[in-house]
This record gives sequence, C-alpha cells and structure tokens, in this order.
Amino acid sequence: MSPIPVHLAIEDDLSEMVVRRLLADTQREYFVGAAFGRTGYGYLRNTAPNWNAAAAAGTPIILLTDLDRHPCASGLINTWLGAAPHPNLIFRIAVREVESWILADREGFSQFLKISNVLVPLQPDQLPDPKQTLVNLARRSRVRIVKESIVPRRGTTAIQGPDYNGCLGEFVRNDWDSIAAVDHSPSLSRAWTKFMTYEPDW
Repeated sequence: MSPIPVHLAIEDDLSEMVVRRLLADTQREYFVGAAFGRTGYGYLRNTAPNWNAAAAAGTPIILLTDLDRHPCASGLINTWLGAAPHPNLIFRIAVREVESWILADREGFSQFLKISNVLVPLQPDQLPDPKQTLVNLARRSRVRIVKESIVPRRGTTAIQGPDYNGCLGEFVRNDWDSIAAVDHSPSLSRAWTKFMTYEPDW
C-alpha cells in the first residue's frame, strides 16, 4: 500500500494530537506533513476555501474543527466553504468539541483521573459544553498533577489549567483507546470511518 501524505489544519495542539493518534491507530500508511492553525476556529474558518482549493490541486488535507454552537455539521461546512468539499479535503467536525472524543473513552479517561467510570458521560456528543464537563471531572481527580494541570487555578478567569493541552495530550498519546471511544461518539465514528476508507484523488 502506498503512503498517504496529508497536511493538517487544526484548532489547537490537542486537536492535532487527537488526529495524529487516530491516523496511527488506523494502521494505514498516513504520512503527516505540516500542521497549520493552532490558533482557534477563526483561522480555520477564514482559510477553509484555501484548503479546499489546495485539496483540489492534489494536496490531501485533514481539517478538524469543533461544532461548538453551530446547529449542524453540514451547515457549518457549507458556511465555511461555500461549495462542496473536494474529496481530498477530509473535513471532520467534533461534536461539540474534541474533548467529547476524549471523554468517549470512558474507561481509559476514568482510569487517567482515578475516578469511577460511571461519572464519565455515556454520550459525550450530546453534552452542551464537553470541555467544562472534562474540567469538572478533573476536579474530582485523585492525581494531584493531573488536577493541577487541567483545572484552572483559583482566582483566575481562565477556563482551563496551565498545562491543559500538555496533560491531555499525554493521555491521548499514551492511553487513549480510540477504538473504544468510537462506540460512544457518533462524530468520532464518522471520522474514524473516513480515515479508514480515504483514498487520495490524484
């Protein structure tokens, strides 16, 4: 099987780590080149037509963004692109945030925090604010360094802790079970299916 070269367009470091782990778990020969973005959804929204044009020119691109408050994934894609995505643009949307995909590995994440797995939601795609749910779960963690990394410090206006991406990135790289997570997140399942079946349109 020939290698599949792809570039990434992602919102942040955590999204990049999730995509890289998913591609590795497919056991297909994806070769990741450059990763663009890491500055939030605004950059991705403004540059989405450019990624579609690059894809049409023969450059496979994986674009991952969060659905956030948008009512539906197809509507978001239409709004951002103004056209149908080229087959080489793998446009995936985490419902509602990439944190829902992390939470979808209920057993692995509960073990990471050292909390009961019954506390982790069964259907994270249905959460209105997966990041806040994740942070609230981390408040219960019996692992001090994990809690201090993920939970905002007292007296700050931050919505996440000082090493949020680093701590969760370590979990994603080393312990996240993406196969188990697929069963609890329809949006992750769709992304997984796409990564497993994608063939470049040369």
